Amino acid sequence: MNVRSFQLADYKPLTALLEEVLTEECYEQTMEAFARQLSWDSELVLVAVKDSEVVGMIIGTIDNNKGYYYRIAVSTDHQRNGIGRALVSSLRGRFEQRGVSKILITADEHNEPVLPLYESMGYETADFFRSFQKLSIVAG
Repeated sequence: MNVRSFQLADYKPLTALLEEVLTEECYEQTMEAFARQLSWDSELVLVAVKDSEVVGMIIGTIDNNKGYYYRIAVSTDHQRNGIGRALVSSLRGRFEQRGVSKILITADEHNEPVLPLYESMGYETADFFRSFQKLSIVAG
């Protein structure tokens, strides 16, 4: 498995993956944030590829010198195989290279099921970002 930056050729398989694993409401919100993040900083949109198939993705952003994990998705057939961990670790490396002051996990109703993944990687409840103020990739 390889984790790398999103490429234009990934668009169709990536949207199929998101449609598979996200609710319709979550999919729409994610696609809006995905488009904004690509236009601002595509290096923070990562995909996991296994046997030339896109099996996972993560969208991150930097807002006010803080790195945020916004959305993570792994194909149902490939869950519980370390792909989520690899995506989070790769994005953390990019945040660290850019010297962010803190890394937070966007915790909304759609991310609740994956919060245990972050906890298993050493993140704590204090690292979960729950706010009425939207991130720039969400607010525009």
